[in-house]
Amino acid sequence: MNCAQIRHLLDAYLDGELDAVHTLEIDQHLQGCPLCAALYKDRQTLHALIKDTPLYYRASSALEQRVRRSVQQADTRPLARWEQSKRWLMLAAAALLAIIVLSGVRLVSTAGSSALANNVLANEVLASHLRSLMAGHLTDIGSTDQHTVKPWFDGKLDFSPLVIDLTAQGFPLIGGRLDYLDNRPIAALVYQRRKHFINVFTWPITSDDGSKTAEVSLNLQGYQLFHWVQGDMNYWAVSDIAASDLQDFVHNLQS
Repeated sequence: MNCAQIRHLLDAYLDGELDAVHTLEIDQHLQGCPLCAALYKDRQTLHALIKDTPLYYRASSALEQRVRRSVQQADTRPLARWEQSKRWLMLAAAALLAIIVLSGVRLVSTAGSSALANNVLANEVLASHLRSLMAGHLTDIGSTDQHTVKPWFDGKLDFSPLVIDLTAQGFPLIGGRLDYLDNRPIAALVYQRRKHFINVFTWPITSDDGSKTAEVSLNLQGYQLFHWVQGDMNYWAVSDIAASDLQDFVHNLQS
């Protein structure tokens, strides 16, 4: 299988839904493909984050019993099967709507913009930030010199990221690395604020970005995230520093 096929099956692979043959193929592919392996780690982190939030709902034993009784009754009363299915479809639709509404409330932009279009990407951004901290792999190229970090990306990406040292403003550059977001390889630049790290993810805008271009500020799981567009590039900054500090950092980066 190629990378596109692997990525299409990653969610099923993560949930243990694949047969032994496909599972083995993906195991072997992930061992030899760093980009797909990084994407899989992001999915694992995102899965853990969602599971630990109020958006994750585990069905009660009473609900499970009701579902089982409904299935049994549908099997013994074929003529009533459509009515049973219709009722459960209505319940499922209501549950899905509730999840969408909760997601929208949780990720409301503090600037007043709708964050719904960025929900999935915002979680990916946070997952990548957390993964870089947990794995102890903040940088592929560690340097405070922007003229060392920027050339390192040459030949590794199909674009040249903007690299600025903000040491004088209190946000020293400490390096950069390759990462994977929005279904493509991207540049991750790493800055520091006292003992806290700031990840800045950047990649070119594409024609299908649409509402992703809106400026959005979010608080997700205690982390501050800020998205903006400058020129023809997407930017996401994420850290556990105070919101005011992150806004100050973004302002200096945009200047």
